[in-house]
Amino acid sequence: MFTPSQRMTDSSTQLIHHPYTPPEGFDAPQPGVFKASTVFFPNVAAMRTREWKDKSGYTYGLHGTPTTFVLEERIAALEGGRQCLLVSSGLAALAVVALALLQTGDEVLIPDNAYGPNLSLAQGQLARYGITHQIYDPMNLDDLATRISARTRLVWLEAAGSVTLEFPDLIAQTRLCRARGVTSALDNTWGAGLAFNPFDLDGAGLGADVSAHALTKYPSGGGDVLMGAITTRDAALHMRMKLAHMRLGLGVGVNDVEAILRALPSLPLRYAAADRGARALARWCATQPAFAQVLHPALPASPGHAHWQQVCAAADAAGQGAAAGLWSVVMHQRHTQAQVDAFCDALRLFKIGYSWGGPISLVMPYDLNDMRGSWPAHLARGTVVRFSVGLEDARDLQADLAQALAAAGLR
Repeated sequence: MFTPSQRMTDSSTQLIHHPYTPPEGFDAPQPGVFKASTVFFPNVAAMRTREWKDKSGYTYGLHGTPTTFVLEERIAALEGGRQCLLVSSGLAALAVVALALLQTGDEVLIPDNAYGPNLSLAQGQLARYGITHQIYDPMNLDDLATRISARTRLVWLEAAGSVTLEFPDLIAQTRLCRARGVTSALDNTWGAGLAFNPFDLDGAGLGADVSAHALTKYPSGGGDVLMGAITTRDAALHMRMKLAHMRLGLGVGVNDVEAILRALPSLPLRYAAADRGARALARWCATQPAFAQVLHPALPASPGHAHWQQVCAAADAAGQGAAAGLWSVVMHQRHTQAQVDAFCDALRLFKIGYSWGGPISLVMPYDLNDMRGSWPAHLARGTVVRFSVGLEDARDLQADLAQALAAAGLR
C-alpha cells in the first residue's frame, strides 16, 4: 500500500510513479490486454540480455506483449504449426512471406484462381525488385511441374480457389514442391485451421511449409477486425520471416488482438454453422434454372470435389468433411449483366460486400474475364456470383434468394 513517507510533492509525479501494484494470481476467461510501445527493464543487464525472438522476454511493444504472444500461440495450435506471426491483414501475411523468401532473380508461382491482391503484389511490388512470377493451372499438376524451374523459390497454393472455389490436389502439389526443393505456402483462409491441417494433409506429415491466414475472416467473426497470421513448423523458416517482419516494422493493435482472442472459442461452432448453411443453399441453387453451375467443394459436381474428399473428409472423424460457408454460382449466359446486377441489388439479407466469415451474409458478382488469363474449361460461361453465409437461418436466406431471382426476372 502507499504510505505517507513515500508521498511525492507533485501530483503528476505521484500519479505516474505511484508504487502500488495489484496482487498476482488474477485469472479470468479472457487473457489480459497489455498495451505498450515502451517496455521497462529492471536494470541494464536485463536490457542487454533479454531476447524477443524466442518469446522469452519483452523488449519493445512492436516485438510482442503477453496478449499478442497468447494469440500467436493459439493460432499456431489451431493451424497445427509451431510458430506464428501476427500482421495487420491477410494480404500483409502474403506480402511478408514473399519479401522474406524472395530476392532479385527469383521466381514465384501463383495459381490462376488465387486471391487477386496476391497476384497484384507480384505484378507490382515484386516485379520492381526483379522478382518474376508465373501463373499456373491449379487443377493441372503437370502444368505446375512444367513451370517449376531453377529460379523458382516459392509456390503459392490455394484451397479452395478464390471466387470459383476449385479444390486442387493439395497432396500432390505439396509432394511435388517438396521433391523439387521449393518452398510451398498455402493461403489457408478458407480452411481456417479447421477443414484440414495444412502441415499434415495425408496423416503422414506431408503438407505446406507455410500457412498464411486472414484472421479478418472466421477467427475474427465480426467483420470488424483486420489481421493476418503466418504459421510454420520449421524454426529456420520462421526466423527468416520473423526478421523480415521486424525489419518492416509490422505490428498489430492489441484491442484487435483482444477481439480475436474473444472470438476464437466460438470459431468451430461458427464455422460449422456456416458450412451447414452454405451446403443447404448450394444444393438449392443447383435446382434453379437461372444458374448454369454451382461451385462448392462438397458438391460432387464441383471441380476438385474428389480432392476435397481426400483432404477434408479424411481430416474429419465423422468422414463428412468440413468446408467454409462460401459457394458461387455461374449465371446462365442468356442472362444480361443488368439482370445479374438487379438480382444482387434485390437481395435483402445478403449484403453486397467483400470479405466473408462475419455474421451477415454477403454477395458479390465477378467478371472472370478481368481475373483470369483465359476462361477455365471446367467452368460454364456466364457471370460468377459468390455468396458467403453468415449466421442467419438458412431458410430465411433461401427465401431471400428466391425473391431476388423473381424480382430480377430470372425465375
